Amino acid sequence: MTDLEARIAQVVWNDDGLAPAIVQQWDTHEVLMLAWVDAEALRRTLTTGRVTYWSRSRQEYWRKGDTSGNIQRIHEARLDCDGDAILLLVDQTGPACHTGTRTCFDAADLEAVDGVHE
Repeated sequence: MTDLEARIAQVVWNDDGLAPAIVQQWDTHEVLMLAWVDAEALRRTLTTGRVTYWSRSRQEYWRKGDTSGNIQRIHEARLDCDGDAILLLVDQTGPACHTGTRTCFDAADLEAVDGVHE
């Protein structure tokens, strides 16, 4: 087993062979989006410098930016402590969200109580 395959084998995949990928801008740590990867998408991401995901709705790979021009270049990929979630630190060109906004997390505020100041 190669070093790359050993790193990919550390991921705990769900029943569909996928793991969630949380995507952050590498320098500001702004959370941009959440998407899904399988072993092949992660392999492509780690070896090409561009982020590849698995589309659950289309059942196909998609490399961020190929159609929109909003490219994600990988800076770092980290596994969480349980091995079942991946953090991708990227350099985002243009909007990250398919709606055309910088981040997918600018929609409805769920108005949580501020636990820091209670």
